[in-house]
Amino acid sequence: MNLLVRELRESTGMTQKAFAELFDIPLSTLRKWEQGEASPPPYVVRMMARLLPFERVDLKEINSKKGHKYYYDNAKKILMDSKGNSINIEESIEGVKEENLPIYVEDLFEAFYEIQERFNRDLRFDREEDIIWS
Repeated sequence: MNLLVRELRESTGMTQKAFAELFDIPLSTLRKWEQGEASPPPYVVRMMARLLPFERVDLKEINSKKGHKYYYDNAKKILMDSKGNSINIEESIEGVKEENLPIYVEDLFEAFYEIQERFNRDLRFDREEDIIWS
């Protein structure tokens, strides 16, 4: 989410202060979002993207059959979801069949969410138990 918020702001050319004032967000909150210390709700990011006075022609929108939206930044080879998570990829999506691309992207993010949840579960477990893994 943090990368998407920062990219939205940077694509406008606005400073953090001006961007925060535009959306009536405390500057400290925006900074936390951009630095990864906190994440805005997905609907806030979508509202920002819709309300900004520009069109992101450098991001390709990818819509899945399940109704999820993803974004691809060709210059940076980054896939992003509407939650603000981003994944660097090595392969170009150019030439991939339009019908297949949403399936591939959704599979990638579903695997990412699964691993992210497992990681969070391990952290919670580690805090609760007195175990050292070797």
